[in-house]
Amino acid sequence: MSSLDKTSVRNEVNRLRADFERLGGDGHLTREVKVLMSSMLMIIDLMLAIFLERTTKKDSRNSSKPSSQTEKDDSSLNHLGSNGKGKIENDAQAKNTRIKERVTLSRVRSCEVCGEDLNNTPCLHHERRTKIDIVFEKVIEHVDAEVKKCPACDATVKGKFPADLHGPLQYGDGLKAFVINLLVCQMVALHRVQKLVNSMIGVMISEASFLAFVLRLHCALARWEQNAIQQLLLAPSLHVDETSLRVDKQNHWIHVYSAGEITLKFLHRRRGTEAIKSIDIIPRYGGAIIHDCWASYLSYDHCDHGLCGSHLLRELTFIIDAHNYAWARHLKRLLQEVCATVSKSTEKRLTDVALARLQKRYRTILTRAEKELPPIPQKPSGKRGKVAKSDAHNLLERLRKHESSVLLFAKNPHVSFTNNRAERDLRMAKVKQKVSGCFRAVLYAQAYCRISSYLQTMANKGHNPLIAIQMALAGEFDMEG
Repeated sequence: MSSLDKTSVRNEVNRLRADFERLGGDGHLTREVKVLMSSMLMIIDLMLAIFLERTTKKDSRNSSKPSSQTEKDDSSLNHLGSNGKGKIENDAQAKNTRIKERVTLSRVRSCEVCGEDLNNTPCLHHERRTKIDIVFEKVIEHVDAEVKKCPACDATVKGKFPADLHGPLQYGDGLKAFVINLLVCQMVALHRVQKLVNSMIGVMISEASFLAFVLRLHCALARWEQNAIQQLLLAPSLHVDETSLRVDKQNHWIHVYSAGEITLKFLHRRRGTEAIKSIDIIPRYGGAIIHDCWASYLSYDHCDHGLCGSHLLRELTFIIDAHNYAWARHLKRLLQEVCATVSKSTEKRLTDVALARLQKRYRTILTRAEKELPPIPQKPSGKRGKVAKSDAHNLLERLRKHESSVLLFAKNPHVSFTNNRAERDLRMAKVKQKVSGCFRAVLYAQAYCRISSYLQTMANKGHNPLIAIQMALAGEFDMEG
């Protein structure tokens, strides 16, 4: 071989197999040699499959590896429609916002060319230039309660304070919302928020007070969260996913449940069945859950399951990069074509005839894949554990076992092709950990999950996070989810 690459190695193995079959057909090989060479070629095929997979580089294009851990790909910026504008927010302003607008008239007294007096000359039109600036204004409101002594009974009577003044010094909801927005949404560190607020109002508020603001909002949203759970249980489909989060130097997991405009995140020490039972949404849910084929989700057979097509396409891309199998190319093209067809249809599903045709093509591709993949050797008797398989073999087994889940998006109009919704909802939690590090206490991590769930839900409705926080602190949040 002049050069060593994937194609040349496979061509050389195929040449040796052809020579072996030719010699065997001509009767030049004994029966023992045929058995020995067949076993050796099977082992070589399996070793080659695993070797090519391990030497093929994985990135966000052909695996579930996040783009932050791979090299930048400028081609990803050129996708059509990826303008990055996101949801359109409404034009509502925060209640503690005051706008002062002033118009100054710059008069023309005389001509700059000849010096003619223009005081009595009529104006043709006006040309306006505008400057917008921000002035931070600290509003201090004192309430003095009278203290009197009753001449009849000699009792001391004190005037009543407003309900929102619980102690000698209170901070308003506008300041609290601004701090929570910086901590949760903007992911600014506590001490940096402390310095920023001090530069704005001239008061050094303790970090403990900032955390108290967060916990107050966390408690205020408890009723909203329960109502949102009831809304999720009625949804026809549910996106679920999980991601790790460091809390008190230990690994925890954030579980997300998303449907429609609602997003809910829950923190748990475990990732699998124990966490799902504790959160108690999937055990009570009867619709279709969309996920990435995590075994803990598949254990709930009372639900329909839809597998994420993006994960499957990336895995098929990796198989193509590693082996260039024809079955992987055909199946990837089939899934992409069906996805486009379903998205363009008015009913968001295939007809019964088209669905039957899809299943037939799907099974035909998997049948051809069995012939294209190298056979797996039998497990030696008495040996423990599983037989090592390549990624291609594992993917093929999963595609055959979960055929109905893979193709559910073509049958159920409420099931999307991908689970990107849940992955997007979890993305900012990873950014939070990357920017601010781990949480020191479980309580504050739980507060982050609930508050970020509320803010994500309100963002889906078009509300600015600063305004959404003020609404929640004032008890005006939307109880419809």
